[in-house]
Amino acid sequence: MKLLHTSDWHLGQSFFTKSRKAEHQAFLAWLLEQVAAHDIDAVIVAGDIFDTGTPPSYAREMYNQFIVAISQLNCTLVVLGGNHDSVSTLNESKQLVACLNTHVVANVVPSAVSTEVTEDTVRSEPTHTQIIELKNRAGDTGAILCAIPFIRPRDVIQSRAGESGLEKRQALGEAIKQHYHQLYQAALAVREEKQLSVPIIATGHLTALGVSQSDSVRDIYIGSLDGFAADGFPPADYIALGHIHRPQMVAKSEHIRYSGSPIPLSFDELKTTKQVLLVEFDQAERVAITPLEVPRFQPMAVIKGDLSSIESQLKAFDANTHENTPQTKSVWLCIEVELQDYLADLPQRIQTLIEGLSVEQTLEQTLEQSLEQSLEQVVEQTVIPSFEVLQLRRTRNTAKQSLTQTARETLAELTPDDVFAKRLELESFEGEVEQLRLGRIKEQFQQILSEVENPEQGA
Repeated sequence: MKLLHTSDWHLGQSFFTKSRKAEHQAFLAWLLEQVAAHDIDAVIVAGDIFDTGTPPSYAREMYNQFIVAISQLNCTLVVLGGNHDSVSTLNESKQLVACLNTHVVANVVPSAVSTEVTEDTVRSEPTHTQIIELKNRAGDTGAILCAIPFIRPRDVIQSRAGESGLEKRQALGEAIKQHYHQLYQAALAVREEKQLSVPIIATGHLTALGVSQSDSVRDIYIGSLDGFAADGFPPADYIALGHIHRPQMVAKSEHIRYSGSPIPLSFDELKTTKQVLLVEFDQAERVAITPLEVPRFQPMAVIKGDLSSIESQLKAFDANTHENTPQTKSVWLCIEVELQDYLADLPQRIQTLIEGLSVEQTLEQTLEQSLEQSLEQVVEQTVIPSFEVLQLRRTRNTAKQSLTQTARETLAELTPDDVFAKRLELESFEGEVEQLRLGRIKEQFQQILSEVENPEQGA
C-alpha cells in the first residue's frame, strides 16, 4: 500500500493581494504526476483545502478538476476539513465526489449532548462515517483509516458555567484524546472482524505540543488548548497531520508527521523545503516514509540590511539560482530595512531602487554578452529578474522603541497582533490581579481575531 500525505493547500489564498492560482495549478499538476509515477493507492489531504470559508470560484474549480483527474488514475482521495475550511462548502459536493472514489470528512458531527467528558458521553460522529477502508489499485483493502478532521470544541464537549481556563483545557484535551481512541478501537474491531493484515492510519488537523510554527499559522483552540500531547494519540501505524505549515515529526516519532503546506504561505516559510510524504506499507508493516520535494513555482526572497546592503543583494540576485522556478516570473520580495533614523519616504526610495536596478542590469548584461555573441543569442539568453516588493518593513530593535517613533510605522508593516500590542503598551497592568486581567484581554482579542479570519469556525 502506497499513500501520499499532504495538507494545507489553502486554495484561493490572496498573498499581499497576489493570487496563488498559478502556483496551485502547477502544484496539483505536479501532484498528479507523482501519483502516476509512484503508483500511489491513496492521497490523504489533512485539512485546509481552501484558505477561507468562501473560496473564489476558480479555487473550487481547481478542487473539482483535481478530483476528476485523480479518479482517472485509479487512486483514492481522502479530504479532511481544516479550521480554514467551510463545512458546508466541502459537504455540498460530498455525495457527488463519492462517485469518483473521493471520501470527504468535513467535520465531526455531534451525536449527543453532554455536560461531562466520559468515555460514554463524548460527542462524536458515528464511527461508520469516519472509519474508511482504503483500497489499493487491485481493489483490495490496503489500510483502515480513522478519518479525523479539525475537531471543533463544540462538537466534542459542552462548556459548563464556572469552569476555569485550566479545566476547559483539560476537558477539551481529554475529549479529543477519547475521540481518537474510540475511532482507533473501532478500526481494530474492523480489522479483527475481517481478519485483515493491514495498517491502521489516523489523521488530524491540530497543533501538537512542541512543533515549530510559521507566521501564517493561527491558533485554533484560542484560550482552550495550547497543543495536543503526542502521547494522546492512539498507537496507529501512521498519523497524518495538518495545520502546521513546516514539515516535521512530532515528539521525535517517525510515524507521527506533519507534511506541511506545498507552497510558502508566508515569507518566513522560505527557509523550509516544501514536500509531500510518500508512506509505504508491506501488509501491516510500515517499510518507508519518503519526502518528495515540491518544486518552487514562484520565485520569492527575503532581503535584509541597510539600504546600501539591500542594493548590493538585489544586484547580485540571480533568478536562475532558484532551482525549479520559472525564469519569466517576477521575484516577490520581502524587504526588511535596518534604519537608525525614521525615513518618511522609505517606500519611494525602495521603489526607485528596484526600478533603477531593472534598467541597469538589463544594460550591463546586454553589453557584456554582445561582445561575444550575436544579438539574437543575447536576446534569447538574457534573463533579467524583475522584482515586486510585496512586504516592506523596518527591522524592530530589541530595545523598546518610543511611541513617537513606532507611531510612524505604517499599517502595512504591522500585523493585527502588533497593533493590539502597541495599544496595550499605553495601559498599566501592575500586580497579580491586573496581570490576570491582561491575560483575559489578550485571550478575548485572539478569539475575536480568529472569528474574523475564520468565520466558519466561529459560526
